[in-house]
Amino acid sequence: MSNTEIIIIGSGIGGLSCAALLAHYGLDVTVCESHTIPGGAAHSFQRDGFIFDSGPSLYSGLSYSPSPNPLKQVLDAIGEPLPCLNYDTWGCYLPEGNFNTSVGADQFCDILRQLRGNEAVKEWRKLQQVMKPLAKASVALPPAALRFDWNAILTVGKFAPSLLLKSKQVLKLTGPFSTIADEVINDPFIHHWLDLLCFLLSGLPATGTSAAEMAFMFADWYRPGVKLDYPVGGSGALVDALVRGLTKNGGKLQLNAHVEQILVKNNQAIGVKLGNGDTLTATRGVISNASVWDTLKLLPLDAVSQQWRTQKQQTPPCDSFLHLHLGIEGDNLPSDLPCHHIVVNDWEKGITAEQNVILVSIPSLLDPSLAPPGKHTIHVYTPGNEPYHLWSDLKRNSNAYQQQKEGRSQVMWQALERIIPDIRHRISVSLVGTPLTHERFLRRHRGSYGPAIQAGKALFPGPNTPIDGLWCCGDSTFPGIGLPAVAASGMMLANTFASVDQHLHLLKRLSL
Repeated sequence: MSNTEIIIIGSGIGGLSCAALLAHYGLDVTVCESHTIPGGAAHSFQRDGFIFDSGPSLYSGLSYSPSPNPLKQVLDAIGEPLPCLNYDTWGCYLPEGNFNTSVGADQFCDILRQLRGNEAVKEWRKLQQVMKPLAKASVALPPAALRFDWNAILTVGKFAPSLLLKSKQVLKLTGPFSTIADEVINDPFIHHWLDLLCFLLSGLPATGTSAAEMAFMFADWYRPGVKLDYPVGGSGALVDALVRGLTKNGGKLQLNAHVEQILVKNNQAIGVKLGNGDTLTATRGVISNASVWDTLKLLPLDAVSQQWRTQKQQTPPCDSFLHLHLGIEGDNLPSDLPCHHIVVNDWEKGITAEQNVILVSIPSLLDPSLAPPGKHTIHVYTPGNEPYHLWSDLKRNSNAYQQQKEGRSQVMWQALERIIPDIRHRISVSLVGTPLTHERFLRRHRGSYGPAIQAGKALFPGPNTPIDGLWCCGDSTFPGIGLPAVAASGMMLANTFASVDQHLHLLKRLSL
């Protein structure tokens, strides 16, 4: 048996952000990770000299400070720089045609004029004007100032005047983005485009995505001189920076340390039992970075009421992923090939329809260190639209599973062939990941992308549980799926354990 102040279950970006900040604040923190690699859905792995991202490929707001991106705020807080490469263009393969588009206010209007005419451009410009004050409101209160106790009154005080001036806009941010878009947009293509952006942010269309998430995106993607970022070394470099922030201040990361049960005594979380039989006790609390469904599996049956357990079990999940990781020969590729591409097969099916949206990332075009000389690393994936039930009865080593992988991955190959027509003749490494892969290595319930909680219909629950000393962070607690959202959840929870003086000193140092 060993002791620590705080145990964090899972080393996803939310858990690592929380852990690194807690260690920065001087607390004794131990992170328990089931996998052999930290990072959760954002980890990277190597195969035959190729370095692959397992999850996110689109980043922004990481290459300047102060930044509205909560993840950048965490990195600045723990003093860990993250060198990034910049770009501004990605490829689109849509039912209307193929084109490259860029972040920034103007280039998309040129595309829109070609596809839909001047009236569509007027609508988009009007939406930009409507979103401008909302975008300012969405970043008026940095997540770094927030905490989950009454002392938040003191830490957000500096930002209160700005919030009061923007109170009308702040109220508009609480509902679904569709409420705002529908008042301005009539053009069907723009509606489809906005649904696509919402889906990439939250796993839901505009009717279920909060206006705050889209306002934040408008604030970041349409500011002057904007660039997108890619961490040098891939997502693994981001994970390494957070781990360095944890360990340099005395925090510990235990890999191959699967938590089998959260220990509860007299309605108090007192530690965890690991799969190898070891027990780790916590004097200040246990924080679960696992999903809501996976956290429930770790609790003794009598630790919470059946009503609360049932309510949490009924949290609607997003679907899962398919991944295609490829190492390819890189000769004779177009010199102007963008590193990222979005493929939509059919708007009429709906943006969340299975195998309808495919994302392609070729990060070695930006960072050649991710592949051997003369080769490239490619990650193709279907983002949260692969049904788990198609896989649930298959055994991973069976012929049926291999056939299913072959058949279901064809949509990714076909998308990639639109970008690199001779791709099948370039292959050095080919790997397919499925919902069962997600479930096995990331221990994600049904391989899920996260909760599908619709804005305007239900709220994300935040970090609290009925058990004293048991907290949660990650995508089950805070709206938005992706790195900024989970980093924000971890940061706000870590702030709650800090003194007000520590917290205010941090805000001063971040110049927020």
